[in-house]
Amino acid sequence: MEKAQQRATSETGSEEASSLQKGQWAAIFDWDGVLIDSADRHLESWHRLAREEGKPLPPDFFLPSFGKTNNWIIPQILRWTEDPQEISRLGARKEALYREVVAEQGVSLYPAAVAFCASLARRSVPMAIASSTARANIELTLAQTHLRHFFRTIVSAEDVQRGKPDPEVFLLAAQRLGFTPERCVVFEDAPAGVEAAKRAGMWAIAVTTTNPAEALQRADRTLPSFVGLTAVAIEEWFFS
Repeated sequence: MEKAQQRATSETGSEEASSLQKGQWAAIFDWDGVLIDSADRHLESWHRLAREEGKPLPPDFFLPSFGKTNNWIIPQILRWTEDPQEISRLGARKEALYREVVAEQGVSLYPAAVAFCASLARRSVPMAIASSTARANIELTLAQTHLRHFFRTIVSAEDVQRGKPDPEVFLLAAQRLGFTPERCVVFEDAPAGVEAAKRAGMWAIAVTTTNPAEALQRADRTLPSFVGLTAVAIEEWFFS
């Protein structure tokens, strides 16, 4: 993606001084592991499902599953079954168990998640969630964290046929927001998600919440968290 393709903006130190017109780019967030710290809740739900079904969980299965759909995880990583109906049943039950865990234990936001979303909102940057998780999971945790008002649209597992690293989920989010891929910035925590963003022709910022920086080298920027990050900083990185 060449800078010549981007519109120029003056370099400034404040949101008010940036010359990029408001709303000229869009932010697309993965959900789990990016804005909410839900890994322990998902891991617990897989353990509960395995106990219910009397099935084994392979060692170190969890990290490679990040960003992937249950339709991929169950046959390809867990190798529990290849029967489509059984995969669907197990996947639905896993997500129901996840919601039970979240209802019992709650879920936490990552540091500065709210502040960063507020920074984008002040710049009138449209925001979307594009995740491999179920819509009911997203809606539940959005309600718990009081973030729903920030997002113009949600693309979830039910909306796509192909999981990450296929770019479908991000391209659909961009379409719903009304932006071309090169005007979108994706926020991800998993290699599959970063790869999907790059295949979509979008900018990718990775946070090292669940994977080390060396696993996220395809990203255009890698950050430890959203602390100190602003919309204007992103405009200077990618749209100047």
